[in-house]
Amino acid sequence: MTSSNCGVTTLRLDSQTERASVHLLPCEIEYDGAAEVSQFFTATIKDRKHEKTVSFRGRGLKGQEVICPQGYSGLVLREVNKPGSDQEDRNVKVSSVFQKFTYWNLETLPNSDDGIVMAMAWPDLADAIHGPVDD
Repeated sequence: MTSSNCGVTTLRLDSQTERASVHLLPCEIEYDGAAEVSQFFTATIKDRKHEKTVSFRGRGLKGQEVICPQGYSGLVLREVNKPGSDQEDRNVKVSSVFQKFTYWNLETLPNSDDGIVMAMAWPDLADAIHGPVDD
């Protein structure tokens, strides 16, 4: 028999919690600190009808704005203290919240087959599957 240690966390966000402009890039950046995103990235975004384009380190990116499902908010978390091992709990703090984000792909516009786009549709689908059935 296995047991799991699950906890429930309640978050209360006040009106003073910073609202963030969030970009989800198709790469991993091994840097953990402040960056001049507004000066070097967002300033170069070209906004067209339903797509955004930008170049990042010489690679063309295409993106679109994705809205969080109704009743959900995105959180940007900052680790307070790094744990000494994988067995220790992690302490995080909410640094900002968001209701929408820009999702970027290399060379192609994000579409309904992308995992992130599908994940944003999941709450409505789960509600339809598991919600009460009307007669």
